[in-house]
Amino acid sequence: MSSSNSSSYSGLSCACCADLLSPAHSRRDFLRGAAGVGLAAFLAPQLSFAASGNYEAMLLSCIDPRFQKPVFDRQVKDGLADKYSAFTVAGASIGVVAPAFKAWQETFWENLAASIQLHNIKQVIVVNHRDCGAAKIAYGEASVATPAAETETHKNALLTFKAELAKRQPKLGSQLGLMALDGKVELFS
Repeated sequence: MSSSNSSSYSGLSCACCADLLSPAHSRRDFLRGAAGVGLAAFLAPQLSFAASGNYEAMLLSCIDPRFQKPVFDRQVKDGLADKYSAFTVAGASIGVVAPAFKAWQETFWENLAASIQLHNIKQVIVVNHRDCGAAKIAYGEASVATPAAETETHKNALLTFKAELAKRQPKLGSQLGLMALDGKVELFS
Protein backbone atom coordinates (compact mmCIF):
# COMPACT_ATOMS: atom_id res chain seq x y z
CA MET A 1 0.00 0.00 0.00
CA SER A 2 1.44 3.42 -0.86
CA SER A 3 1.99 6.17 1.68
CA SER A 4 -0.53 8.37 -0.11
CA ASN A 5 -3.25 5.80 0.71
CA SER A 6 -2.22 5.49 4.32
CA SER A 7 -2.90 9.15 4.98
CA SER A 8 -6.52 8.65 4.01
CA TYR A 9 -6.85 6.05 6.83
CA SER A 10 -5.39 8.26 9.53
CA GLY A 11 -8.62 10.19 9.97
CA LEU A 12 -10.70 7.10 10.87
CA SER A 13 -12.53 7.45 14.14
CA CYS A 14 -13.08 3.71 14.63
CA ALA A 15 -10.26 2.53 16.89
CA CYS A 16 -11.07 -1.15 16.40
CA CYS A 17 -10.61 -1.08 12.61
CA ALA A 18 -8.05 1.72 12.19
CA ASP A 19 -5.16 -0.61 12.96
CA LEU A 20 -6.39 -3.12 10.39
CA LEU A 21 -6.32 -0.40 7.74
CA SER A 22 -2.86 0.85 8.63
CA PRO A 23 -0.09 0.44 6.04
CA ALA A 24 1.04 -2.73 7.89
CA HIS A 25 -2.23 -4.44 6.97
CA SER A 26 -3.83 -4.82 3.58
CA ARG A 27 -7.46 -4.57 2.57
CA ARG A 28 -7.34 -8.36 2.20
CA ASP A 29 -6.46 -8.70 5.93
CA PHE A 30 -9.37 -6.42 6.77
CA LEU A 31 -11.79 -8.43 4.62
CA ARG A 32 -10.63 -11.73 6.15
CA GLY A 33 -11.21 -10.31 9.62
CA ALA A 34 -14.60 -8.94 8.67
CA ALA A 35 -15.58 -12.29 7.12
CA GLY A 36 -14.58 -14.08 10.32
CA VAL A 37 -16.66 -11.72 12.44
CA GLY A 38 -19.60 -12.14 10.07
CA LEU A 39 -19.34 -15.94 10.17
CA ALA A 40 -19.17 -15.91 13.97
CA ALA A 41 -22.24 -13.66 14.14
CA PHE A 42 -24.09 -15.96 11.73
CA LEU A 43 -23.20 -19.15 13.64
CA ALA A 44 -23.76 -17.81 17.15
CA PRO A 45 -27.53 -18.47 17.22
CA GLN A 46 -27.07 -22.00 15.85
CA LEU A 47 -24.29 -22.79 18.31
CA SER A 48 -26.17 -21.47 21.31
CA PHE A 49 -29.29 -23.41 20.27
CA ALA A 50 -27.28 -26.62 20.09
CA ALA A 51 -26.03 -26.14 23.64
CA SER A 52 -29.31 -25.14 25.27
CA GLY A 53 -33.03 -25.32 24.78
CA ASN A 54 -36.09 -27.14 25.97
CA TYR A 55 -35.93 -30.90 25.64
CA GLU A 56 -38.08 -33.68 27.02
CA ALA A 57 -35.64 -35.96 28.78
CA MET A 58 -32.24 -37.41 29.45
CA LEU A 59 -31.89 -40.98 28.25
CA LEU A 60 -29.77 -43.25 30.44
CA SER A 61 -28.82 -46.43 28.61
CA CYS A 62 -26.13 -49.12 28.49
CA ILE A 63 -22.95 -49.17 26.42
CA ASP A 64 -23.78 -52.59 24.92
CA PRO A 65 -23.47 -52.20 21.11
CA ARG A 66 -26.38 -54.59 20.52
CA PHE A 67 -28.79 -52.11 22.09
CA GLN A 68 -27.77 -48.78 20.61
CA LYS A 69 -30.10 -49.00 17.61
CA PRO A 70 -33.07 -50.60 19.44
CA VAL A 71 -32.88 -47.96 22.20
CA PHE A 72 -32.69 -45.15 19.62
CA ASP A 73 -35.55 -46.69 17.61
CA ARG A 74 -37.66 -46.84 20.77
CA GLN A 75 -37.13 -43.12 21.39
CA VAL A 76 -38.10 -42.34 17.80
CA LYS A 77 -41.21 -44.53 18.12
CA ASP A 78 -42.12 -42.64 21.31
CA GLY A 79 -41.81 -39.31 19.47
CA LEU A 80 -38.61 -38.25 21.20
CA ALA A 81 -36.23 -37.97 18.23
CA ASP A 82 -34.06 -34.88 18.78
CA LYS A 83 -35.84 -34.20 22.08
CA TYR A 84 -33.47 -35.79 24.59
CA SER A 85 -29.90 -35.71 25.81
CA ALA A 86 -28.12 -39.01 26.35
CA PHE A 87 -25.86 -40.59 28.92
CA THR A 88 -24.50 -44.06 28.23
CA VAL A 89 -22.74 -46.14 30.88
CA ALA A 90 -22.29 -49.87 31.44
CA GLY A 91 -25.46 -51.25 32.96
CA ALA A 92 -27.52 -48.04 32.62
CA SER A 93 -29.14 -47.71 36.08
CA ILE A 94 -26.85 -50.44 37.43
CA GLY A 95 -23.83 -48.27 36.57
CA VAL A 96 -25.38 -45.42 38.55
CA VAL A 97 -26.48 -47.32 41.70
CA ALA A 98 -24.37 -50.49 42.13
CA PRO A 99 -21.58 -50.31 44.72
CA ALA A 100 -19.26 -52.03 42.21
CA PHE A 101 -19.43 -48.89 40.03
CA LYS A 102 -19.28 -46.29 42.79
CA ALA A 103 -16.61 -44.24 40.98
CA TRP A 104 -18.99 -43.59 38.05
CA GLN A 105 -21.99 -42.42 40.03
CA GLU A 106 -21.12 -38.78 40.68
CA THR A 107 -20.24 -38.35 37.00
CA PHE A 108 -23.79 -39.30 36.06
CA TRP A 109 -25.39 -36.95 38.61
CA GLU A 110 -23.18 -34.07 37.48
CA ASN A 111 -24.11 -34.75 33.84
CA LEU A 112 -27.77 -34.87 34.78
CA ALA A 113 -27.45 -31.48 36.52
CA ALA A 114 -25.83 -30.07 33.37
CA SER A 115 -28.64 -31.47 31.21
CA ILE A 116 -31.24 -29.91 33.50
CA GLN A 117 -29.46 -26.56 33.30
CA LEU A 118 -28.79 -26.64 29.55
CA HIS A 119 -31.78 -28.55 28.23
CA ASN A 120 -34.55 -27.94 30.78
CA ILE A 121 -35.42 -31.64 30.77
CA LYS A 122 -38.53 -32.91 32.50
CA GLN A 123 -37.66 -36.57 33.07
CA VAL A 124 -35.04 -39.28 32.92
CA ILE A 125 -35.75 -42.28 30.71
CA VAL A 126 -33.78 -45.31 31.85
CA VAL A 127 -33.38 -48.34 29.60
CA ASN A 128 -31.64 -51.34 31.15
CA HIS A 129 -31.42 -54.51 29.06
CA ARG A 130 -31.43 -58.25 29.41
CA ASP A 131 -28.22 -60.27 29.02
CA CYS A 132 -26.30 -57.41 30.64
CA GLY A 133 -22.65 -58.02 31.44
CA ALA A 134 -22.58 -55.12 33.90
CA ALA A 135 -25.30 -56.82 35.97
CA LYS A 136 -23.08 -59.90 36.27
CA ILE A 137 -20.08 -57.77 37.26
CA ALA A 138 -22.06 -55.78 39.83
CA TYR A 139 -24.21 -58.48 41.38
CA GLY A 140 -22.73 -61.85 40.35
CA GLU A 141 -23.83 -64.66 38.04
CA ALA A 142 -26.72 -65.73 40.29
CA SER A 143 -28.36 -62.31 39.84
CA VAL A 144 -29.08 -63.11 36.20
CA ALA A 145 -29.12 -66.92 36.28
CA THR A 146 -32.85 -67.17 35.50
CA PRO A 147 -35.25 -64.81 33.74
CA ALA A 148 -37.01 -64.16 37.06
CA ALA A 149 -33.73 -63.39 38.87
CA GLU A 150 -32.62 -61.16 36.00
CA THR A 151 -35.92 -59.25 36.05
CA GLU A 152 -35.70 -58.81 39.83
CA THR A 153 -32.08 -57.59 39.61
CA HIS A 154 -32.94 -54.96 37.03
CA LYS A 155 -36.17 -53.96 38.75
CA ASN A 156 -34.27 -53.38 42.01
CA ALA A 157 -31.59 -51.30 40.25
CA LEU A 158 -34.21 -49.26 38.39
CA LEU A 159 -36.26 -48.59 41.54
CA THR A 160 -33.10 -47.71 43.50
CA PHE A 161 -32.24 -45.27 40.73
CA LYS A 162 -35.74 -43.78 40.89
CA ALA A 163 -35.46 -43.28 44.67
CA GLU A 164 -32.07 -41.60 44.30
CA LEU A 165 -33.42 -39.39 41.51
CA ALA A 166 -36.32 -38.33 43.74
CA LYS A 167 -33.86 -37.30 46.47
CA ARG A 168 -31.45 -35.45 44.17
CA GLN A 169 -33.83 -34.00 41.57
CA PRO A 170 -37.37 -34.15 43.02
CA LYS A 171 -38.90 -32.14 40.16
CA LEU A 172 -37.92 -34.71 37.51
CA GLY A 173 -40.08 -37.59 36.48
CA SER A 174 -38.76 -40.96 35.38
CA GLN A 175 -39.58 -43.73 32.96
CA LEU A 176 -37.97 -47.09 33.77
CA GLY A 177 -37.67 -49.97 31.36
CA LEU A 178 -35.98 -53.31 30.79
CA MET A 179 -35.37 -54.06 27.11
CA ALA A 180 -35.32 -57.61 25.81
CA LEU A 181 -33.01 -58.80 23.05
CA ASP A 182 -35.89 -58.38 20.56
CA GLY A 183 -36.33 -54.69 21.50
CA LYS A 184 -39.51 -55.10 23.56
CA VAL A 185 -39.54 -53.08 26.76
CA GLU A 186 -41.06 -54.03 30.11
CA LEU A 187 -41.85 -50.87 32.09
CA PHE A 188 -41.53 -50.47 35.86
CA SER A 189 -42.92 -47.70 38.07
